[in-house]
Amino acid sequence: MSRMAAADTPLEERRPPLGLRERKKLKTRTAIRRAMFRLIAEQGYEATTIEQIAAAAEVSPSTVFRYFPSKEDIVLAGEYDEAIERALRTRPVDEPPLDSLRAILTAAVSRMLENEPQEMHLRTKLMTEVPALRARMTESMAETSQSLARPLADRAGRDPDDLEVRVFAASVMGALREALLYWAERDQQDDLVALVNRTLDTLKGGPRL
Repeated sequence: MSRMAAADTPLEERRPPLGLRERKKLKTRTAIRRAMFRLIAEQGYEATTIEQIAAAAEVSPSTVFRYFPSKEDIVLAGEYDEAIERALRTRPVDEPPLDSLRAILTAAVSRMLENEPQEMHLRTKLMTEVPALRARMTESMAETSQSLARPLADRAGRDPDDLEVRVFAASVMGALREALLYWAERDQQDDLVALVNRTLDTLKGGPRL
């Protein structure tokens, strides 16, 4: 498959085939996440306990903690981080890094809105309402920026820990975070993909004030 053809392939279709063990793990993770979102929709975030999530997903509380260190991680965790890193490696090497990330992140947002719209809407709404979730989201996006720094550094022939690489990756993820919060704070009425594009335009040329 050519680089350009790979870049046009949906993120989830780029995953290598999963073995039985991996499929079982993914099924368990998905069951836990769906159970939590269902419970939160019914009774709210604070009232939802790990024990209730475990019972609804038909697993033990220890299994929930084995897959997710905290309740916040269940809300925020997706299956896209590794796919995004792989997708970045498929983009043309001479493509501007911001253009590469724009293509990948807008595709990821579109897929989440298409495949799990209710979870996406509830997740971002909770980010504006629950301080612990907003704080964990900041940490999670910092972790994602570190994973993006690796392919960005490889492309530029630099070290992933170089200051410029770290700042660029963190800036893009910080911009994505603000786009998500902006969307949620305005009752999710805007076109989220368009907001992400506007946000990345700001990084490219500065705000038009």
